[in-house]
Amino acid sequence: MLNAPHVSFLGHSTAVIEDSGVRLLTDPVLRGRIGHLRRHGTPVLDAAWSGVDGVLISHLHHDHFDRRSLELIDRRTPIVVPAGGGSLIRELGFGAVEEVVAGDRVGFGAVSVLVVHAEHEGGRGPRSTHKAQPVGYIVEGQRRSYFAGDTDIFDEMAAIGEPQLDLALIPVWGWGPTLGPGHLDPRSAADALALLAPTLAIPIHWGTLYPFALERLRPRALSDPPHLFKRYAGEIAPRSEVRILAPGETTEL
Repeated sequence: MLNAPHVSFLGHSTAVIEDSGVRLLTDPVLRGRIGHLRRHGTPVLDAAWSGVDGVLISHLHHDHFDRRSLELIDRRTPIVVPAGGGSLIRELGFGAVEEVVAGDRVGFGAVSVLVVHAEHEGGRGPRSTHKAQPVGYIVEGQRRSYFAGDTDIFDEMAAIGEPQLDLALIPVWGWGPTLGPGHLDPRSAADALALLAPTLAIPIHWGTLYPFALERLRPRALSDPPHLFKRYAGEIAPRSEVRILAPGETTEL
């Protein structure tokens, strides 16, 4: 185990942030397929996420709130979920469930997690009545790390960077060849980076989930977004380092 705070990118919006001896798993997608979406790249190894101290869920969309992935996690693990999503977690047998809204704080040992706004659609899907306002999270321990979940730029985003962020996990794409509203593309993610002004940015939400067989026709959406983001960031937010991690890679903070 690394001693310094570090983050492991497991693909899509799934990461493990380790700080002050606390390991937090974000938006777990731990299997090879979700509906019509197939996983590309390195499979998620159990050792990368097992034994985490908590799970942070940003919103209820299936590529962020995957029931079958959550079923792989020890039911004693505390789960943090936007208000309105708690019943879906309890149905899976989890007992320690914290429903949150922007402005709330949750503690995990020496780490404090601040809940912040996210600009994104809040339903689970067209056939579901479950709704919850999406959120992001700031993990505060030895470092200050922002997990955006899924979001567009919003007015209060600059305030997230005060005090200084050490890390921002920023979505730079989605799961298909095009994006709908409520997402960041490489250019708008660079604009968000300029507002957040972290020391280090790691692009997420790219290159992992893609509609079955479509990669043969439109493969560039799987590989280009983080590199485009890094190029735009160099022009718009040159003071922030951009570090591209492939799924399964880990870096110190």
